[in-house]
Amino acid sequence: MDPAGVDAAVAEAANLIRDAEAIVIGAGAGMGVDSGLPDFRGPEGFWRAYPAFKGRQFSEMSNPYWFDRDPELAWGFFGHRLQLYRDTPPHAGFWILKTWMDSKLLGGFVVTSNVDGQFSKAGFDPERIVEIHGSIHHLQCVKRCGRTSDIWPEPGLTFDIDEAVRTCSPLPRCPGCGALARPNVLMFGDYGWIGARSNQQRRRFETWMRTVRQRRIAVVELGAGTAIPSIRMACESLADQVIRINPRDPDGPVGTVSIPLGALEGLRRIDTLL
Repeated sequence: MDPAGVDAAVAEAANLIRDAEAIVIGAGAGMGVDSGLPDFRGPEGFWRAYPAFKGRQFSEMSNPYWFDRDPELAWGFFGHRLQLYRDTPPHAGFWILKTWMDSKLLGGFVVTSNVDGQFSKAGFDPERIVEIHGSIHHLQCVKRCGRTSDIWPEPGLTFDIDEAVRTCSPLPRCPGCGALARPNVLMFGDYGWIGARSNQQRRRFETWMRTVRQRRIAVVELGAGTAIPSIRMACESLADQVIRINPRDPDGPVGTVSIPLGALEGLRRIDTLL
């Protein structure tokens, strides 16, 4: 798309947001790139973030198999990610989105495939966030023992992690049965994930959507890829026009406002017109 086309798309997006009574934000891994977080796009992106895993795929390592086979490696990988997400401040685009949402009569909602907790850290109302793949800041029992709350927050968890991405720190345990705990994150090939927390979030979103369905809704999608198109599909189901900000895959069905920019740059350019 040439510069004039980008300018026109940004202006159209600004008009949609200005006229909206509510905003839905759909966010994929690309939303965190401007904060300095890796998006693990393709094996090269994964290997740059984790050189020790060169030759392996993200889908291979983000797998519940390792919590059974090698829990020190599993928690080395997820513990490193937990600390990275905890230590990384959200970029300014989060506050732009929050300002837009707060200005609307009917408010808004966030639907994200990210497990990093960045929207909560940026001050978004937790009651208005759907984390469809769970949260790395919450744990569950690997055995799903049911002797305690199925899912619990663990804000103080820390790990010492070596260059091989292994931890020698004490591993988190289920407070009910003492078995190993794992992140409440939907991994690849994951039949043990407890989705109760995400399902509750989704029900709140569906209830809210019923109240705004006939109103003017702006859907803003950021950094959602095509490999696992959950966020793209969700956004396209909510409105005839989706504002898709994505430097690699901005196109969509008829009605898509395609903005081929990174999340932060795209949001800043729209906000300038508002």
